[in-house]
Amino acid sequence: MDLHSIKVACSSCNLRELCIPVGLSTDEMAQLDDLISTRRRVRRGATLFAAGDAFTSLYAVRSGFFKTVINTADGRDQVTGFQMAGEILGLDGIVQDKHSCSAVALEDAEVCVLPFDKLEALSREFSTLQHHVHRIMSREIVRDQGVMLLLGSMRAEERLAAFLLNLVQRLHARGFSRSELVLRMTREEIGSYLGMKLETVSRTFSRFQDEGIIEVRQRYVRILEPQALQAIVNQGEPL
Repeated sequence: MDLHSIKVACSSCNLRELCIPVGLSTDEMAQLDDLISTRRRVRRGATLFAAGDAFTSLYAVRSGFFKTVINTADGRDQVTGFQMAGEILGLDGIVQDKHSCSAVALEDAEVCVLPFDKLEALSREFSTLQHHVHRIMSREIVRDQGVMLLLGSMRAEERLAAFLLNLVQRLHARGFSRSELVLRMTREEIGSYLGMKLETVSRTFSRFQDEGIIEVRQRYVRILEPQALQAIVNQGEPL
């Protein structure tokens, strides 16, 4: 992992609307720019932080894709999430001052380093930033609840449909296509995240393609009928 002290300016970053609060004054933005002074490059397959590492910083994904994983009691790696540009990594370390999961790059990636002690001090100085940090934490709680719903009450096809819709919506918010995507994760990693066996993931992809809902070519996926995917998801929603 390369660490380099190229000055990072939030004010000039094209991800600022996804990553930092809207409505900061020029002075507040300048203070935030001073806080985020380094980036880290993380090569594909390398670890940004590992479970048990001391918690010192949050990380804003500037480019690339990550997965977060925990090691289960029987030695398996369980995928707990996938993070992309404009999203925050490291929140798991706040509670016990050490990380409870590992963050692994799925492709060459770059993150902005946010030292947490300085972020805390700065957020006490202006409420807009403090409110934004709270929103990020709340979003993580909501995401966890969504995963629990996926694993607890949805059938395999509902889980995969929800996963694809969520992924393409997040990518679209970053300027990518509303209907086409290249999966950075393997089918096995998708299965780990959704609580599905590899064979079930592959079979469900094939079923969606046979029904004309999606087009699949290896990791390339084109969503042909988003309404059909949404209808599948709606079947699994609780009353």
